[in-house]
Amino acid sequence: MSSSDALAVADQVVEEHPGHTNAAAAMADDWGFATTPGSGSLLALLCRWVERLCAVVLALDVAVVFVSVILRYFVHHPVDWAEEVARGLMVMLVFLGGATVLARKQHVQVDFFRALLPAGWQQAAQQTGGWLVAGTAAGLAFSSWLLLEDSVNVVTPMGLPQWLNVLPVFVGALLMTAVGIANAVNGATAVTWLTLLGCLLVGGSVYAWNTQVEAYALQPWGLLVGGFFGGLLAGVPIAFVLALCALLYFIGDPSLPMVIYSQQVMAGMDHFVLLAIPFFVLAGLLMEANGMSSRLIELLVRLFGRVRGSMNLIAILATAFFSGVSGSKLADIAAVGGIVVPAVRRTRQDPAETAAVLAASGVMAETIPPCINMIIMGFVANISIGGLFLAGIVPAAMLALGLATLAVIFGRKVDPDLAFPSRRPVVRLLGGALVALIMVTMIGKGVTSGVATSTEVSAFAVVYALLVGGLTFRELTFKGIARLFVRSASMAAGILFIIAAASSLAFALTILQIPSIISDFMLALAHDYGPVAFMITSVIIMVVFGAVLEGAPALIIFGPLLVPIAVQVGVSPFHFGTVAVIAMGLGLFSPPFGLGLFATCAMTGTRVEEVSRRMVKYLCLLAAMLILIVLVPSISLWLPRTFNMG
Repeated sequence: MSSSDALAVADQVVEEHPGHTNAAAAMADDWGFATTPGSGSLLALLCRWVERLCAVVLALDVAVVFVSVILRYFVHHPVDWAEEVARGLMVMLVFLGGATVLARKQHVQVDFFRALLPAGWQQAAQQTGGWLVAGTAAGLAFSSWLLLEDSVNVVTPMGLPQWLNVLPVFVGALLMTAVGIANAVNGATAVTWLTLLGCLLVGGSVYAWNTQVEAYALQPWGLLVGGFFGGLLAGVPIAFVLALCALLYFIGDPSLPMVIYSQQVMAGMDHFVLLAIPFFVLAGLLMEANGMSSRLIELLVRLFGRVRGSMNLIAILATAFFSGVSGSKLADIAAVGGIVVPAVRRTRQDPAETAAVLAASGVMAETIPPCINMIIMGFVANISIGGLFLAGIVPAAMLALGLATLAVIFGRKVDPDLAFPSRRPVVRLLGGALVALIMVTMIGKGVTSGVATSTEVSAFAVVYALLVGGLTFRELTFKGIARLFVRSASMAAGILFIIAAASSLAFALTILQIPSIISDFMLALAHDYGPVAFMITSVIIMVVFGAVLEGAPALIIFGPLLVPIAVQVGVSPFHFGTVAVIAMGLGLFSPPFGLGLFATCAMTGTRVEEVSRRMVKYLCLLAAMLILIVLVPSISLWLPRTFNMG
């Protein structure tokens, strides 16, 4: 992730709050192609309206789910069509919103590998990446048009025309194609057109070779692997790397109809449980905009300010708390870092040390409910999300205690009066903490008790944050709420589009029988060396791919493969799911190329090299404690068993 991209993600959270100013605020309305006259300006205007449409779609989705829950639980009159309509709206949000996220250049990407190239090649690699994005989007548009034609005379289980669900995929893919081309030609130079010619020549040569020399044709798996490493090297956003791999596989295998490609991409989104992701993101941003985060952190400073290492200790506690509100790691770090880091600088401490603590806290908070990655893990591996939430609490508390111990040992005392330029009354601080605590309790109790699903609880959380938080603090304006819905829709679309793209890649890997190959290898490993060897190997896989792919794709690809094996060798799926999510987080926030680490440094205005050096001790502690969690399953299974879920 580049610094500007990470700053833009941070700005999704902090722009509205006056205490959370960020350099990215000036970029709030920047579109990658908006500076060019003519068609670029028209495309920017179109994207802005589509972005607002996505905000309206998100609001409608919240209303549909919330009303459906009210009617079912309190009026005992369920709405049969609510779930299908909600899923259809989510498809619209993901594919239209994915285009606007691409326009703002906020899709998650890895620039680390491109930076390894010689300086003269980096611009060419960047331009090539732009063309690959546009080509992938065009392939999705073509496939979705075929799917649209096939669905004209098909109806959904509720009797609605199926083409209504497919149309947003086609329109979104067309818009992505236009945006991708506009981004690629913005500020065009000779390199731009040379890289386009190079892409066309390579594509044409491969096609000609495979059709004319069929005996030596390049195999689909080879194209998939080449697309993966080529996309990473060119700095293509992760979602489009995954989509490109699957697209090349479908193109390389003539026996596979192209219509299946978009069908699989769309199938990755057609699940009601995934609505919990945009809802929890929205609830977290609403609570942050209400001023709850700043009140809570100021209260913590009042309580612990004179303790040794207090500011870093507060960063850990605040990250743990907000993980239970927003469910988004980048949102957590932006909300906490936007307040803590300026306070750290005012108290004349090392901001790089605090950034290291924040990144380590991101790993710690991966399993605190309602973490999005736990929801994804439960969804793809068919594990009870409520049970996973319970399984993650004790390990997270243990990791937090370990980090807090290091923060105290290596910290120093500060004058808390220097932390904030002005002080709020204690009553207002306590009120903010109480409102947030009620919301977290509601989320935890609702999911773990089985009274409601995670999606239904997340809809209640949105309404609670909007009404109760708005009435309590009175800091939200109508315009501010509208902007929060726009930001939430963009953040959610970026996350969910990764899941959609990973779904198509998972389908290609299944055809290649990769799941059975991995299954046989891991089963043999467990048989020869025991379940612990299986768990340690799984940890290594998740750490590596958590860093390379970003969290969600790693879980989507390996979760369904490894969880059944874990069950076969006697490992609880709750235990395995918790370990896998923590390991994924360890890779996500670890140097040299963990995306979470880059985002943390961009949000806090610190250098990756300085933060990495200070982070070594925290990473060693987290790794040691992760091994302890692997060796002692009762750490993660105690709460699920207590509630008869494990």
